[in-house]
Amino acid sequence: MTLWFVFALMTVAAIFAVLWPLGRSGRAQDQGSEVAVYKDQLAEIERDLAAGLIAAPEAEAARVEISRRLLAAAGSESSSAPKSDLMPSLKWRRAAAVLALVGLPLVAIGVYMPLGSPRLQDFPLAQRERGAGSGMARSLENLVVQVEQHLEKNPTDGRGWNVLAPVLQRLGRFDDAVRAYRNSLTYNGESAERRSDLGEAISAAAGGVVTAEAKAEFERAHALDADDPKANYFLGLAAEQDGRKDDAANIWRALLAKAPADAPWRPLVQSSLARVGGGTMPALSDETIAASKDMAEGDRNAMVRGMVERLATRLKQNGDDVEGWLRLVRAYLVMGDRDKAMGASTDARQAVAKDAERLRQLNEGLKTLGLDG
Repeated sequence: MTLWFVFALMTVAAIFAVLWPLGRSGRAQDQGSEVAVYKDQLAEIERDLAAGLIAAPEAEAARVEISRRLLAAAGSESSSAPKSDLMPSLKWRRAAAVLALVGLPLVAIGVYMPLGSPRLQDFPLAQRERGAGSGMARSLENLVVQVEQHLEKNPTDGRGWNVLAPVLQRLGRFDDAVRAYRNSLTYNGESAERRSDLGEAISAAAGGVVTAEAKAEFERAHALDADDPKANYFLGLAAEQDGRKDDAANIWRALLAKAPADAPWRPLVQSSLARVGGGTMPALSDETIAASKDMAEGDRNAMVRGMVERLATRLKQNGDDVEGWLRLVRAYLVMGDRDKAMGASTDARQAVAKDAERLRQLNEGLKTLGLDG
């Protein structure tokens, strides 16, 4: 309401600024206009006489004539014009001012009410972000439609199928993704990566279950490349789903043993290994694992727990270390202490809550560990 009041005051001020001159008499502007001209002419004669441009007799004659006209003009302007002559003009000007003052706001309101949206609520930032996200999704779907139309005309374009398949899987169109991966294999040839991608799409279409058909694709990928990480991971997952947890643990241990230290999928495999009870220690560092191989089981567990406690203490003092928090959560999961893992994930989110990028990295890492809640 205050905002409307301010706008009203601004409108009135603007109208008064424009219409104020209409309320004044025009006589003040005309008064003395002829007198000023004759005075200038007298001054000009004096200048010409001083400069020798005219003779003294001529200057005197001109001075007399202009002075006579000056007196006549001054006498006529000193007598006021009849009030009845001025009032009609002044009344019209004031009527125009009042009409503008009242009429313009009424016209503006009359135009705004049917065309504007005075009752429209605000648009919160969260909804705008969701709108932007949905807009991106629509753009992606439009792009997919264009690629699909291209592939209908060029069904043997292997590169097109290779590009389309992962996008369809990302959009949740798993059956279409399976068909696209099969076409990619047909027109691009065999590879462990393509077989693994096909198996993953088949599993996704089955709700995450590694079906016999999906398992066959992973076995084909493993035959083409024994070190293919996706094939090995899903073969271990198939073993877990079949109730063969020891076999799953062995597959995942072998996968981790060959995995680079910075492999992006390493946390996922480690959390899966912890889930089947196949981990006896957290993955703190390769040097620590190597040093603990010759130790007794009890001593090794005590050493690992000591390291975990020291890591937890350090993170309480410096909570900006996202990787440190993920190592701590992973360690608790491996040791079978899920409650401590959940507590550590909560502490980690609180520690990096003010840093959006660190919080994003942390949430992504926790999600791979199965703690996305």
